[in-house]
Amino acid sequence: MLNFHYDIEQSLSVLKKGGLLLYPTDTIWGIGCDATNESAVAKIYKLKNRVDSKAMIVLVTKKQDVLKHVAALDLAVFDYLNETKKPTTVIYQNAIGFAENLLAEDSSIGIRICKDDFCRQLIKRFRKPIVSTSANISGNNSPQNFDGIDLQIRNGVDYIVKHRQDEKIIALPSSIIKWENGKVQILRY
Repeated sequence: MLNFHYDIEQSLSVLKKGGLLLYPTDTIWGIGCDATNESAVAKIYKLKNRVDSKAMIVLVTKKQDVLKHVAALDLAVFDYLNETKKPTTVIYQNAIGFAENLLAEDSSIGIRICKDDFCRQLIKRFRKPIVSTSANISGNNSPQNFDGIDLQIRNGVDYIVKHRQDEKIIALPSSIIKWENGKVQILRY
């Protein structure tokens, strides 16, 4: 097991108090919070200078988590996800159990089943989905690694995860798809 026990404990403490994290994901570095806490979600919108009508992505660990938070789900989407190699966020209709200000105007939400060890362990221990939005000011490019994260973002969170800060690998955001009537619509590849 990778040694990120301290980061997990600190992150859990922050999440339980409605705070914000800066953390590595299976794609790019993200700003995160409890996806069920409206005031925590509002803090992210404020930090990013982002309008709250623009929804954010949520991370979960398994398809059962998706089933718990999406009503009237077409299970064929999981076959598609099993075949994709790149981390893929799916826009689902009929989201349930999330903070209201996290949802798009049509009650949809982007959910990604995360495969990163740190994120998976954090989400499992927290027992709730976690917001994951790019660690940048709205309108600016997403950082490709920790070094590219703006000081305003670093200073605006309650805890910065130490795990993977030294990586220089160029990270890319997830693909984003919409699944409707058994068909995939690629929104970002």
